Amino acid sequence: MFDPRFERSVNVMCVHDENGALGIGIGHVREGVGFRGLLEEVGIDPGDAPDREVLHGGPVEPGRGFVLHSTDWSGQDTITVDPLCAMSASLDVLRAIAEGRGPKDWVIALGYAGWGSGQLENEMRQHGWYAASGHREVLFNTPVDGRWAATWRAEGIDPSFLANTTGSA
Repeated sequence: MFDPRFERSVNVMCVHDENGALGIGIGHVREGVGFRGLLEEVGIDPGDAPDREVLHGGPVEPGRGFVLHSTDWSGQDTITVDPLCAMSASLDVLRAIAEGRGPKDWVIALGYAGWGSGQLENEMRQHGWYAASGHREVLFNTPVDGRWAATWRAEGIDPSFLANTTGSA
């Protein structure tokens, strides 16, 4: 990927249809922001919520939050991202996590990556992206700085053999 904002990025594709695509980055930490501090910023008592890392979800709307989580919790605006996880973007999921009644597994990100109609498909043809299968282990149980390499390994690819140039036959 020639755009430095997406260097070694790992994105969970949450929506992809004729209108475009929306993905949440899960491979980079948003510096200076912790989960408990974020809860306080939006007026939610952090209670006993863990102070997890907040991820850099993408360059679009960097102040908007998204929670990717296990499907054992669902709210009014939850979207299922089959078969990997669910996505919620309301304060309800944050309150549930803070109160200890939220999803078992979750990650939180600010911002998203968005593509207009046909844009992502064009970038795929230009070798800008690799479409990996979703791997719950990578999303929920791999440290953030290891998700890029872990995604390749989960696909059966040794990332040390990747090249930054392409060719054609």
